[in-house]
Amino acid sequence: MRPLKKYLNNSNQLQSYQEMFQEVKNRGEGAFIPFTVAGDPDFETSIEIVRQYVDNGADALEIGFPFSDPVADGPSVQAADIRSLNSGMTTEKCFEFISRIREFTSIPIGILVYYNLIYRKGLEEFYSKARNASITGILAADLPPEEAGDAVKMASKYDLDQIFMVAQTTTNERIAEIVEMCTGFLYVVAVMGVTGARSDIKKSTVDLIKRVKNHTDLPIAVGFGISKPEHVKDVIQSGSDGAIVASAIINIITQNLDDMDIGKHEIGIFCKELKESTKNR
Repeated sequence: MRPLKKYLNNSNQLQSYQEMFQEVKNRGEGAFIPFTVAGDPDFETSIEIVRQYVDNGADALEIGFPFSDPVADGPSVQAADIRSLNSGMTTEKCFEFISRIREFTSIPIGILVYYNLIYRKGLEEFYSKARNASITGILAADLPPEEAGDAVKMASKYDLDQIFMVAQTTTNERIAEIVEMCTGFLYVVAVMGVTGARSDIKKSTVDLIKRVKNHTDLPIAVGFGISKPEHVKDVIQSGSDGAIVASAIINIITQNLDDMDIGKHEIGIFCKELKESTKNR
């Protein structure tokens, strides 16, 4: 069992991905999963931003560990990584950051990390610290399934979900291999290329959702380019169990660095709109 901490919701239980996705499904909704980079623009402000997520409809959280060379990320997340690193964030402080979040929520928390950070810390130590911080799942964006055997074993040892991505270029055969290793949920990459806000959801994204659904009973959540309430609505109505929104929220941070009180207020309003779009699926 993962260590329990003090929660404001009085449930005294950490929620698993399975429980969360089933709960939102029972309500006729999809899961709203907002992303932020830990420590952007600084540690305490970032905690307050995550509280806005939780207070305004987040069903789960995705927290990025800042990295100097985030190859899967576009300009918005890259800028957030730089702000976070410049504020003094380290891998160790990221674990402290998650522990602070656990003081006010028990919803699932997944981390998006680049494998260099895991490798440098040491596989066993990284996964042990993840468990102690009450993290739910780990997605190493640049870790291919062929090289993930040790990570999968370590995730099982420490009662963590190991999450993987599938993209439009992923073959059906490879999807079948990935779902055998994946737990928690499957991250479906909506677009070709890196993260970043897009203007619309393409038919290829809808086709990918349907194709992945034919290969697994795992919940799926779509990310990369999901930046508007109508995008969230489209992917949920196309069969996705959840929507991950990153760059569009980070852009609000970027635009309000001189007055984050306004930024936090705008983030709260935007999160409510995004969550509302998951309903009546």
